[in-house]
Amino acid sequence: MRQMTMFAQRVCSMLGGAFFVGAFVLTLVAIPSGASGFTFTTIDPPGAMQTFAAATNARGQIVGAYIDVRGTEHGFLLDNGSFTTIDDPGATGSTEAAGINELGQIVGEYADAGGTYHGFLLDKGTFTTINVPGATFTAAFGINDHGQISGWYGDVSGTEHGFLLDKRTFTTIDVPGAIRTNAYGINARGQFVGFYVDVSGTVHGFRAQ
Repeated sequence: MRQMTMFAQRVCSMLGGAFFVGAFVLTLVAIPSGASGFTFTTIDPPGAMQTFAAATNARGQIVGAYIDVRGTEHGFLLDNGSFTTIDDPGATGSTEAAGINELGQIVGEYADAGGTYHGFLLDKGTFTTINVPGATFTAAFGINDHGQISGWYGDVSGTEHGFLLDKRTFTTIDVPGAIRTNAYGINARGQFVGFYVDVSGTVHGFRAQ
């Protein structure tokens, strides 16, 4: 049984589980508990054993994934306090919602019967599969208000590349000198962010525009 989403597994596996510590070196300032002024709300769809909230838009809609008591993974949309489960019709046990724009269009990924991952777009109740031509898997993670979609895919050699899907045209995104590039979020200006791995195995964040 998978214990976390594909995204979380990838993050935790980077550099022996030290991705956030090793890849993003930040100066942290300790703030006493309760002094930050944030109000926290736990998000757990009914029946969820584990939940991962991935993205939110300005309307407050939230998407993510959860694992139920049978170990099956589903995407979800939380809108005005109401949960909607997201299961791609082609999925056989795993769907993950990863990005949402202001129009309510949702992107993510699902696993088919053979365990291969495909990206998807959910727009007004209609699912569209996203597969980069020639890819061994595709993961869609970001969508902006123009409908541009970002994510990453694997080629036959096992190398991972970022991609931009714009008006049905795929563009590969590879940071110069990188041995792996993954693209995540994209904004309305077409700027997108992600991470790449250099030849020494060091992980770096990037922004492209």
